[in-house]
Amino acid sequence: MNEEMLFPWPATCPYCDTAFDLLIDSSAGSHETWEDCPRCCAPIQVQVSVSEFSGELEDVTLGRDDDVF
Repeated sequence: MNEEMLFPWPATCPYCDTAFDLLIDSSAGSHETWEDCPRCCAPIQVQVSVSEFSGELEDVTLGRDDDVF
C-alpha cells in the first residue's frame, strides 16, 4: 500500500445512512472489497474503479451485502 495513493471518499452506509469517509487505495487498481459500517457494523460491498491509463481513481460504488455489481 502506498500512502500517497490513499484517497478519502465520502460514503454513506446503505443500511443505516451513516455518513463517513472511506479510505480508498488506488494503487491496487480496480477491485472489489468489503468494509464494515463504523456505526451499524453491516458489511458494505465496495467497488473501486481506477483508470488503466492514468492510474487515477475514477469511481467508488457502495452496495449492500446482497447487491450484485
